[in-house]
Amino acid sequence: MADEREDVVVLLDENGEEVEFEHLDTIEMNGNEYVVLLPLDQETEDSDDEIDEVIILKIEHGDDGEDSFVTVDDDDELDAVFEEFRIRMEEEYDDVEE
Repeated sequence: MADEREDVVVLLDENGEEVEFEHLDTIEMNGNEYVVLLPLDQETEDSDDEIDEVIILKIEHGDDGEDSFVTVDDDDELDAVFEEFRIRMEEEYDDVEE
């Protein structure tokens, strides 16, 4: 049986199916918050250190106190958030290697 993980986020896809993601990071930039997620079905034992694809979603805070994740359509915005994520990951791995 799989262990319960606190870093797992479950979202519904376009077909209403549940899809599990690993929460990698939350990034604040330009007055917005973004979440960086890794689809769990991409995790393989052969590629522990390599991430093929991450999903970046903007966090919108609702008036009712509920947060929702929305797709980011602006490529420049996505690139900026991904670059910040990449820099953070490099720094994290550098700290571990020392």
